[in-house]
Amino acid sequence: MTSTQIWLAIFGMTFVTALTRAMFLIGGERTVLPERVRRMLRYAPAAALAAVVLPDVLATPEGLSFAPTNHEFYATLSGLGWFMWRRTMLGTIVTGMVVFTLLRLFV
Repeated sequence: MTSTQIWLAIFGMTFVTALTRAMFLIGGERTVLPERVRRMLRYAPAAALAAVVLPDVLATPEGLSFAPTNHEFYATLSGLGWFMWRRTMLGTIVTGMVVFTLLRLFV
């Protein structure tokens, strides 16, 4: 890509991002989302988080891996298990890091 194309892409993405985020501000209080859309938007953060985290956790140089040597995957599962059980963020982080460290040391 040329530098002109790169700058055009940056400005284009900036414009599209600003426009899509400003749509709710432009409409003001007149904009009312249907109840179904509001219910669907409640799941957007979890879906985005899964879309970002899962490929990073499962990807290895050899491809997707569920092997015991994929310490990140099992640390993530243990953190998820802790969160589902206790619903504490600090415990989730500590559990995931402890499991990750133990797997790296002993597996």
